[in-house]
Amino acid sequence: MPHLDPDQLSLLALYDDWEDPAGREHLLACPQCAADYAALRRTVEAVKTTPDTSRLSVPGPQVWAGIHQELGLGESVREDPLAAGPPKEGGATPAATAAPGDAAPSNVVPMPARPEGARPEGARMKGAWWQRPGAWLATAAAAVLVVAGAVWAVNRPPQPRELAEAQLTPLAQHSAAGSAKVVSAADGSRSLEVSLDKDEAKGYQEVWLIAPDLSKLVSLGVMNSTSGTFQVPAGLDLSQYPVVDVSDEPMDGNPAHSTVSIARGTLTS
Repeated sequence: MPHLDPDQLSLLALYDDWEDPAGREHLLACPQCAADYAALRRTVEAVKTTPDTSRLSVPGPQVWAGIHQELGLGESVREDPLAAGPPKEGGATPAATAAPGDAAPSNVVPMPARPEGARPEGARMKGAWWQRPGAWLATAAAAVLVVAGAVWAVNRPPQPRELAEAQLTPLAQHSAAGSAKVVSAADGSRSLEVSLDKDEAKGYQEVWLIAPDLSKLVSLGVMNSTSGTFQVPAGLDLSQYPVVDVSDEPMDGNPAHSTVSIARGTLTS
């Protein structure tokens, strides 16, 4: 049974009402996808929860100034995004709550009063980013994508790995050229992938692995077109058989090499 892809899991985790009956039915039958979905839902719920802002300390303006300078940001974002907003209506300022008998020190110059409702220069009306409408959704989506990517990386099947390759050049009167490469599968098995730009065989093409001195060889099989994939025998040392050879074999029933090679090349890692 194929698993749900990361995009499906992300949408199902982000939106409770997402229309995907087949996907939700799959979650009921597949323990692995259900576990991945549960992990994504935990991420969404964690991000949706509004932080307790009363316990958070707001950094001073010098912090944003340092960030602004370090990143080389423009003038339009020079203002501190966490600058305090104006006092609440009816709220008392520190000066207003001073005791009647308290006198200001002689070196303090009183500030002129602001008109009621005036906004202090540099103050922002917007709340912290997590208090803005839709902020949790964007954050949750980003978090879900990160988690989904991690889930995909863990569950992704091992990919084939290229071990060696060769350029096949034409021999004698032939002009066909191409390439060959040895690929290792997840289970450790190896295969030789051969490709030529044309089929010049008068009989049929056969693919071989040959020793450098041409003293011994192993047949991998018949190539019926301009390309083919052939299983490399387990335990065969490619350093002892590095030459890839495509031969033209007559229909004579003789399993030996015809000595007529169309193209040949040496594998290198």
